[in-house]
Amino acid sequence: MAQIHFVDGEKGGVGKSLFCRVLLQYCLDKELDFHFVESDRTNPDVGAFYPDNCHQVFFSEQEKKSFEVDLIFNLSLKKPVFVNLPAQVYPMVTDWIKRNNLIDSEIAQEYNVQIYKWFLCTGGHDSIKLFLESLQEFKGKICHVFVKNMGLCDDWEHLKLYDELKQLQKKYSVLEVEFPKLSSMERNLIDQKQLTFADAIRKDSQHLPILSKQRVVNFMKEAYNAIEKTGLVTVEAFEDHSVIEKDQVA
Repeated sequence: MAQIHFVDGEKGGVGKSLFCRVLLQYCLDKELDFHFVESDRTNPDVGAFYPDNCHQVFFSEQEKKSFEVDLIFNLSLKKPVFVNLPAQVYPMVTDWIKRNNLIDSEIAQEYNVQIYKWFLCTGGHDSIKLFLESLQEFKGKICHVFVKNMGLCDDWEHLKLYDELKQLQKKYSVLEVEFPKLSSMERNLIDQKQLTFADAIRKDSQHLPILSKQRVVNFMKEAYNAIEKTGLVTVEAFEDHSVIEKDQVA
């Protein structure tokens, strides 16, 4: 199985980078083997925090450069790949998936290509519309995870007003999780010192005050529970990833 996990949200400032960092830290803590692709050209901050196994490719409308993104597929033949997407690349990512027919082609079937989209939502109307657009585009052929960013919205009752959202979530068995809030104080300290979450909460670490460290520990526990709830990032799921022989990989 070739697994590609996109961390998306389309807009800037929705929490993609923070969520992606937590996702990578989760995999490291669980000793899950993976590749990471940083595709944010203007702010490659996730790659700066987690440089090991980090590859950089950028989605582009230029035909010559668009082929560079094929690295994502090639890497996925060996290990599951997590891709941190920048804002406003939905058309290019969608075009890459469709142009290479990664959903319905013989290649997709031969390598059992599975594409996942972890979609960070702010709770705002524009953010919800973008999620609906992705659901309508792929019609259940890729797995969507609706990630409610509780740090940007703590009341989601208004989702009941979106009948189409409820219908599509049910129709396509959309997974839904809550991404907990990390206070701005702890976030700023971690970012300023460019710490991984593992370094930030280490018992012998002096980077954070004791209570700040405890708040980060609580945040990580909640976030990890949310990730585990999906069942997509587990030892069993990763063991199902068929490793392709080296001579079969371009």
